[in-house]
Amino acid sequence: MSYIPVLAKDNVLFPSAEHALNHPEGLLAAGGDLSVARLEAAYQQGIFPWFDDHQPILWWSPNPRVVIFPHQFRPSRSLSKLLRKNLFDVCINSAFDKVIDACSEPREGHSRTWITPDMKVAYKAMHGVGLAHSVECYRDGLLVGGLYGISIGNLFFGESMFHRETDASKVAFAHLVRLMRDHNCPIIDCQIGNQHLTSLGAVEIPRKKFLTYLKNSKRQKKIDWMELPQNLPPW
Repeated sequence: MSYIPVLAKDNVLFPSAEHALNHPEGLLAAGGDLSVARLEAAYQQGIFPWFDDHQPILWWSPNPRVVIFPHQFRPSRSLSKLLRKNLFDVCINSAFDKVIDACSEPREGHSRTWITPDMKVAYKAMHGVGLAHSVECYRDGLLVGGLYGISIGNLFFGESMFHRETDASKVAFAHLVRLMRDHNCPIIDCQIGNQHLTSLGAVEIPRKKFLTYLKNSKRQKKIDWMELPQNLPPW
């Protein structure tokens, strides 16, 4: 039987990510809270929360880790064609609350979502202190797709995306990748892989290598999101 530590609410310290379980893959700890201080400490150590309404807060650091290398990103032929059409107006941080609310809606074929009400409150608080950010796609003034995640140092930790118009989330993602590439972000963390992320170029790397990127990022210039243009130029 494997055991995981239960975190105290008055202490934001985590066990080392290398102590995460192999089964279930990456489970590191339970409990604690979703305060800004704890979430920031978690992401700084390569740890993230993932649970649903019927579980306690669970903290994860999987091995391998799924990432995108912005400087190696090449949009597919179909995505390149879509980007050239310039169908969407793409912005950053123009509607964070609406993006996370849309991302929290259950996917087709699922009755529940891991973006619980408490998670939404927590990440909206992260946005309020400048740690969580969103990318939005608009068409004719309507929000039709987007994504959100956490920015620590010069790294970006993707959390979720949504679309109400075909491929709008892919367009938002392509603009995020270009933005991160232009600001010397070496990796975008995708946490756990799936077929959709693989189609966008996500690859697996060992957790040890991921943690090295995280350590090195602390010596790099932090991305100042307040200085970024809210309206992103066409691809």
